[in-house]
Amino acid sequence: MFSGIVEEAARVVAVEKEQSNVNICVKCSFASELHIDQSVAHNGVCLTVVDLRPDGTYVVTAISETLDRSNLGMLKAGDLVNLERSMCMNGRLDGHIVQGHVDTTAVCTAIEAADGSTYFTFEYNVPAEMAAKGYMTVEKGSVTVNGVSLTVCDSTLSSFRVAIIPYTLEHTNFCNIKVGDKVNLEFDIIGKYLARLAEIKAS
Repeated sequence: MFSGIVEEAARVVAVEKEQSNVNICVKCSFASELHIDQSVAHNGVCLTVVDLRPDGTYVVTAISETLDRSNLGMLKAGDLVNLERSMCMNGRLDGHIVQGHVDTTAVCTAIEAADGSTYFTFEYNVPAEMAAKGYMTVEKGSVTVNGVSLTVCDSTLSSFRVAIIPYTLEHTNFCNIKVGDKVNLEFDIIGKYLARLAEIKAS
């Protein structure tokens, strides 16, 4: 489980295809603290560390389903990827409950400066039956974008905006997002459970 508070925007060193999977090699400041089988969220996708290297890099593997559901298949050497290690259960939940299971991708359609912060607008396409199961945003609710826990504003059936403060812009890969770029979304798990309970009650 994660909180959506990014620890570091790290560089991808190499991306290697292995049959239908992709091995992603990343260099980060806490690589020496990792261990094999540890879970680390990459742009909001929970992946398992499979190799540790003496040069301060580590390797994770993304399977084909993960590549289909997320933007990890678009990563290349030199790209920034948002990293978060799994939560310590005795810590504070500074963001919100994040599973590291990306639901879908969205496209950035607008970026606006707003008196010190920056508004990003994202559009996504989720079938109505999935939206009814909680795969949607709500005004002032939580959403995870590329692993970053954010508060929704201007929510519609297929789009929303988020306000990014300068610190987040500087310390995550939001600094590189442009109009037309694809990002990973994870909708709020609490909303999914509430939608499922309502569905069971109505049946």
